[in-house]
Amino acid sequence: MRRLDVLCLGEPMLEFNQLPPDENGRALYLEGHGGDTSNAAIAAARAGARAGYVSAIGRDAPGRSFLALWAAEGVDASTVAQREDAPTGIYFVTHGAQGHEFTFYRAGSAASRMAPADMPEDALKATRILHLSGISQAISASACDACFHAMELARAGGAMVSYDTNLRRALWPLPRARAVIHASLRMADIAFPSHDDAMALTGLEDPDAIADVYLAMVPQVILKLGRQGVMVATREGRTTLPGHSVKAVDATGAGDTFAGNFLARLSQGDSLEDAARYANAAAALATTGYGAVAPMPRPEAVRALLAN
Repeated sequence: MRRLDVLCLGEPMLEFNQLPPDENGRALYLEGHGGDTSNAAIAAARAGARAGYVSAIGRDAPGRSFLALWAAEGVDASTVAQREDAPTGIYFVTHGAQGHEFTFYRAGSAASRMAPADMPEDALKATRILHLSGISQAISASACDACFHAMELARAGGAMVSYDTNLRRALWPLPRARAVIHASLRMADIAFPSHDDAMALTGLEDPDAIADVYLAMVPQVILKLGRQGVMVATREGRTTLPGHSVKAVDATGAGDTFAGNFLARLSQGDSLEDAARYANAAAALATTGYGAVAPMPRPEAVRALLAN
């Protein structure tokens, strides 16, 4: 089996992203691809990593669309199952004064039916990094169990485990989310909490206080601070990298772009701080277009922003 740099686990979802209304005031939606860990796998591949995906999709048009996308982006989809008995999920993104809002149609989706027995042991033991998220676990109890099993298999093979909190309050009650996410962080090597997620999960607001809490669970914390940048924290020290000034229109895939680029650069030998600096620029550029995947930058664009 080909050894991958980054193997992501979760649910892909066909995306319909709201655009500005036309001249008659009608709402327009751009069809695209989403799902946080699928986005991260694509971002990692665009950044030069050997990336793959573990999931399940329906034998339907959205599922075929994802297979074509992953093939075009160079993401190994050999560990994606296709099910006859369940569909691929979809979601809508709308935009307002409070930012972007998600509406999901994923109940009973193929990915939500994943179970521990479905986890590809050989692939998980062969990857260098396993990446998953709170969403990967929130979609169903069986998917949650599958994620814990996948982490155990990856760690048994010597892989690093990367975890993005990606808290979605609509998917599960906060106490359960907190318990599962924090248990997962104790099995991880790198955590990617956003500041908003961390405030909800810990009740704290100060970034340093949040870093203190999470460093007791996981040795490396990359705290995403939105326009304020990112804090890179380890048990030996911490630093905050400032954000980039860009003309942002849609932040839907920014966090996923950050994670994928960070893990790609880390797998290519960057230090935590250098990987975060690169990913910080990539995430900023990802907000300058609509949709999760389409605006993900290529390395030349990231290097140009860093140079400026």
